Amino acid sequence: MPSPHPLRNLTTPSPPLLHFLPSTSFTLSFSHSHPMTPSFSSSASSPSSSSPSTSSSTPQQQQQNPQNNLNQHKLSHVLKYHNQTKHNFNQYARGPHGLDWANQPNPFRRYLSAPLISLLHPQPPYQPPLYHSLFLSLPSPHPISQSTVSQFLFDSLALSAWKTTGFSTWSLRVNPSSGNLHPTEAYIVAPPIPSISDSAFVAHYAPKEHSLELRAQIPSGFFPKFFPPNSFLVGLSSVFWREAWKYGERAFRYCNHDVGHAIGAVAMAAASLGWDVKVLDTLGCEELKTLMGLHVFPDFEIPSRAVRGKIPEIEFEHPDCVMLVYPNGVGGFDINWKELSEAILGFDKLEWKGKPNSLSKEHVCWDVIYRTAEAVKKPLTLGDKFLVEPFQRSGVCGEGLYKGLSMREVVRKRRSAVDMDGVTKIERDAFYQILLHCLPSGCQGGGRQRRPLALPFRALPWDAEVHAALFVHRVVGLPQGLYFLVRNENHFDELKKAMLPDFLWTKPEGCPDELPLYELLRSDCQKLAKQLSCHQDIASDGCFSLGMVARMEPTLREKNVWMYPRLFWETGVLGQVLYLEAHGIGISATGIGCFFDDPVHQLLGLKDSTFQSLYHFTVGGPVLDKRIMSLPAYPGPDDDA
Repeated sequence: MPSPHPLRNLTTPSPPLLHFLPSTSFTLSFSHSHPMTPSFSSSASSPSSSSPSTSSSTPQQQQQNPQNNLNQHKLSHVLKYHNQTKHNFNQYARGPHGLDWANQPNPFRRYLSAPLISLLHPQPPYQPPLYHSLFLSLPSPHPISQSTVSQFLFDSLALSAWKTTGFSTWSLRVNPSSGNLHPTEAYIVAPPIPSISDSAFVAHYAPKEHSLELRAQIPSGFFPKFFPPNSFLVGLSSVFWREAWKYGERAFRYCNHDVGHAIGAVAMAAASLGWDVKVLDTLGCEELKTLMGLHVFPDFEIPSRAVRGKIPEIEFEHPDCVMLVYPNGVGGFDINWKELSEAILGFDKLEWKGKPNSLSKEHVCWDVIYRTAEAVKKPLTLGDKFLVEPFQRSGVCGEGLYKGLSMREVVRKRRSAVDMDGVTKIERDAFYQILLHCLPSGCQGGGRQRRPLALPFRALPWDAEVHAALFVHRVVGLPQGLYFLVRNENHFDELKKAMLPDFLWTKPEGCPDELPLYELLRSDCQKLAKQLSCHQDIASDGCFSLGMVARMEPTLREKNVWMYPRLFWETGVLGQVLYLEAHGIGISATGIGCFFDDPVHQLLGLKDSTFQSLYHFTVGGPVLDKRIMSLPAYPGPDDDA
């Protein structure tokens, strides 16, 4: 077997639709009365790429605080990774020269020889609730059964369609993914369910077959001891190689966007069955790894630099999170985390069935991805209390916008638009309604936005850390311009101080009182939005586009460095809401992972790593390619696609 060899001077070629890369750094100038037209100056570097601030300490203090030194080292690495993987006008983050189609990773993980249990395809008389109704209240909980678990997975992580044109055929899923590469794998850990397993079990979800692969039987007392009746667990993991095949070093970001999309998809599907969802973030990486049976993958020794070759161990799955799915309305209950950890770590002694299939013949290892994943691994953090937060309804600005669509119709017909038509407009109330569903705390009657109480953000156990800078292009009744949605109002003063002093910070006309949306300036932002999103027309041709701005370095310092991927999860959940909202009102949306990071920060006046843009999005009228034919999700073609 040939040994991997180093990769030298790899850069990302211009992605599709990219052009005009200036040779100088970006400096923005504008006036409130004229369209925003970027100009360029020859500044050497952006202040947003500056090194993190560090506190000075003596060698004696450093020796006395080895844990602090380790944490600081991890933080420095993460900030270095984040800056290293930024796109700039002068240079894109490192990636492959082109796409190695012969080694495109198989998007479907299978555990060979593990028992495969077919799930049901939803049939009448079950009628899913209306999409918009779930933001107002949750229905009564359904019992766990083969039927309800089948429906839950069908509406969250299953295939949604097949597409074909010419000699190419590929699948789409309910949960979106960067480049449709789907690095996210899912596992079900559940008590006995008739027609699935007579024993409590761990299973891998196989979306192509809409089936469960039974990996192991677990002790019968596990669920009664730790969790309320009628509950089960959903685990998520990531195959970094699937995204890195196309996107190189920036793939770690995209994998975590996709984790967030999956969390949002799980929360919405669970809500339709009257179930609540919460990420069990007290558990550490080792617990998650053992719970999902990921310890069966061989250890991966990270090389000292990027290498290419046959590296099958790179196809391992990185454990991301596990969610408790439990009946809506259950009163408060506590979890003994120490005993739960001990019970889970004992799973390594179980009989695990199935050998993971191979995804590619040859690979490229971008070492910085795996070093960053190691740096942000979370340990078990005892002392946390499991909180069942009261459900908070979201604000209403126009229920009739959703045309009576059911939750299933919205989630299964969701598509990522490839192009926007540059014509479609939405009404101001529709814009406000979309943003009301983007708020973490819902409609609190005067309360401040901060805590995750509303669907689907209540699945996350931390206060909101992500905001949105919006470019409004085609919203009837709202001036074109730059706006800002503050999703944690405790950050308002910090945001205002960090951003340009000329911004207006005024509430737009007709804006609901409970919506913390602010107009920053009035101008035609279409050209600017396009340039900032890697010159992609899709950012300027929609009704509006946005950049998700996270409070980053302070969060990593205050809550620990493992919050880095979690900030991307939060952007993914927010992106999932934007996808569903767009389709709910009859238009479309697309996540944009390619954007010029520091020019976005410069536009807003952000000068360091306190706030960073992590994900972009566009919402508008899609252009449909009539050459592409849609086929049903099930049964699908035999080819892996």
